[in-house]
Amino acid sequence: MRVVIQRVTNASVSVGDSIIASIGRGLCVLVGICRDDTSKDVDYIIHKILNLRLFDDHSGKRWSKNVTERHLEILCISQFTLHAVLKGNKIDFHQSMVAEQSQQFYQTFMEKLKMAYQPELIKDGQFGAYMNVSISNDGPVTITLDSCSKDSEDGGKKSKLLKQMNLVCKQAVGKGEDGEARVSLDVNEKPKTEKQ
Repeated sequence: MRVVIQRVTNASVSVGDSIIASIGRGLCVLVGICRDDTSKDVDYIIHKILNLRLFDDHSGKRWSKNVTERHLEILCISQFTLHAVLKGNKIDFHQSMVAEQSQQFYQTFMEKLKMAYQPELIKDGQFGAYMNVSISNDGPVTITLDSCSKDSEDGGKKSKLLKQMNLVCKQAVGKGEDGEARVSLDVNEKPKTEKQ
């Protein structure tokens, strides 16, 4: 999944001449669904939307509060063009999930988002419709997220953890309960067993 999160003072979405949803201060989120997305991508994106510290606290401290802590609104708009691929000047959308599947996927995303927050504070556009989106970007503040980046985030944590484990294991070489074996647990080397 790929999303564009915009901090707004207000936002609305119209279909034809009718405004179908609007919010005051909060987040306007453009949501693109990739053909390979799974429930893990949904969970990652929802966590980020609700936890990114994009707002000031009441004392004016910047980047200290998330949308839930300020009890602000969220407007989500489905946008398959976020997964566009350029071939010269031609735009290709083969990375986007096909319409029928993506509609169900988007509905699941919206249901989970409402369950994770306050449903009355979450608004939505109309999937598949030609929409006009109006926003007043506050800052401006615009954040682009891709659920593929969760792998690099986890990778960084795993790398740090492995280094810590390696240090601990090097220091933790000792005798077994039977007093016969000493085992090295250096994660960068094959385990060794030595007779006493």
